[in-house]
Amino acid sequence: MKVLVTGGAGYIGSTTAKALEMAGHTPVILDSLLTGPRAFVRDRIFYEGDVADRALVRRVFAEHPDLDCTIHMAARIVVPESVAEPQVYYRDNVAKSLELFDELVRLGRTRVVFSSSASVYAAAEDFEVTETSPLAPASPYARTKHMMEQILEDMSRASGLRALILRYFNPIGADPELQSGVHVREPSHVLGQMVMAATGQRDAFMVTGTDYPTVDGTGIRDYVHVWDLARAHVAAVEKLDDALARTGSTSSVLNVGTGRGVTVRQLLAIFEQVFGRRVPTVDAPPRPGDVPGAFANVDKAKEVLGWRSELSVAEAVASALAWAGKRAEVLGYS
Repeated sequence: MKVLVTGGAGYIGSTTAKALEMAGHTPVILDSLLTGPRAFVRDRIFYEGDVADRALVRRVFAEHPDLDCTIHMAARIVVPESVAEPQVYYRDNVAKSLELFDELVRLGRTRVVFSSSASVYAAAEDFEVTETSPLAPASPYARTKHMMEQILEDMSRASGLRALILRYFNPIGADPELQSGVHVREPSHVLGQMVMAATGQRDAFMVTGTDYPTVDGTGIRDYVHVWDLARAHVAAVEKLDDALARTGSTSSVLNVGTGRGVTVRQLLAIFEQVFGRRVPTVDAPPRPGDVPGAFANVDKAKEVLGWRSELSVAEAVASALAWAGKRAEVLGYS
């Protein structure tokens, strides 16, 4: 199967492209390279450009008429940045995505897997959320994901569009063969910040938020290895039609996580055990848009995709540390 991957030069996109290849599929990459590095494209079929460029999208499908599915990952993802520049996030994540999906419908290329986010969920008393749990996106970034879910649901009812919507929890780690990983120089996510503190690139790791209603006061997340997340996309592409038939719908939402909640301090303890040394830390207030967090109930993904996570948080930490030592070689910059 040939699959269009928008944002395929990014951290998750490039890892998913590799997982597709290992499963016998051919990824076709569409990426603006706004954030994703060209090195992650490797020797794959590649188109540089914007997902809202309808002429380019038409060209991609004209040159690859056997494209069978689109995985739409291209998006801005930094929560504090979305608070500071909401208009940029609504433009790039919503308006441009709508252009892409409208063009896909016009072309009759209606099988879609969409990257959404667990940040759409409202706080749950026990922190576990199912796909039917209440939603309350707390940042412009999260609201863009919620809006796109609603748009896909409406479009699938009104047209031939068929969509599996994957709500990512917290991807961590690197490609097991260290061909890709977190590429931004100063990652905003928690594990990237830990790696920087552990390797001397920062004075200390900042524990942002220490009075949440969790076992130790720090935020709780479901940390899923990026390779497991990539495997979930392969399953979604391969089983999209059957999954929608099982759910009896034209679009369906699936949680993609481990099913286990880990607090920031618990993650830090796992990190220090893998790293072999203590990491200097400083307590700090929550960042704009931060929430206490949640972890996934993953029963639906197991049922309709036959997918579950296989790699541990410790394995993800080890791969992230190994990637930190190799990223300069892969990317050509430190």
